[in-house]
Amino acid sequence: MRLQIEAELDYHFVVETEVLLALEVARQDDQRLIEDCLTIDGSGPLRPIPGECAIGQRTWATAEGRFVARYRATVDVARTIADFEGLEAVLPRDVPGEVVQFLWPSRYCQSDRLYPFVTRTFGDLRGGPAVAAMADWIKDKLDYVPGSSDATTTAVDSFVKRQGICRDYAHLMVSFARAADIPARMVAVYGLGVDPPDFHAVTEIWLADGNRGGWHIVDATGMTKADAVARIAVGRDATDISFMTSFGAATLNAQKVAVARAD
Repeated sequence: MRLQIEAELDYHFVVETEVLLALEVARQDDQRLIEDCLTIDGSGPLRPIPGECAIGQRTWATAEGRFVARYRATVDVARTIADFEGLEAVLPRDVPGEVVQFLWPSRYCQSDRLYPFVTRTFGDLRGGPAVAAMADWIKDKLDYVPGSSDATTTAVDSFVKRQGICRDYAHLMVSFARAADIPARMVAVYGLGVDPPDFHAVTEIWLADGNRGGWHIVDATGMTKADAVARIAVGRDATDISFMTSFGAATLNAQKVAVARAD
């Protein structure tokens, strides 16, 4: 599937501030970048750096006054939708070294605190069937309510409130999986069908198809599918995948994201 992506961030900075952006589509085997362009008004020299887990890249900028970042891309997504019923769990001791960190609790994903619930609710299931049941539970039990959470909201907060946005759905999915000893990571994506249009967060789960382990995308909101998203960045939780990290005060003027099918 070919996706056409456009994003624009419009902010104001009173004083000179360092900004770290994560807007660019990652170059990977299952998503071939045809073309892209990042332009920034109101910034000094740009410096790209590798993204977390060597996936994608971030860009350092220095902002003062009005700051406008525009990004556009065309990407071919060649990814199948996983059949979770046929995917198996991998024992923690058999998980590759670079994946081990995604078994542990993190700042926003307190899987240790959700362990009793996960064991009681999903303990009879393993691997892909457990992941599918977790995603269904989150989709059924949570209400998608824009503005219902903020930068301090954790997976436990969302579990208690039973509402949130994509970030919160993904945090809860990550936490459930880790509580069941299944590696899970947070993924920032551009997604077709996201409503309201915005940057989107999904989850990737490490499971095996036979003897081969790999990451498989889950969107607990149900808004989009694995074959209709383009990865930007991955990480332990929202800390690692923010589309913009500002090291000073910023005022939002406007923000827009548009994803359309182009084939």
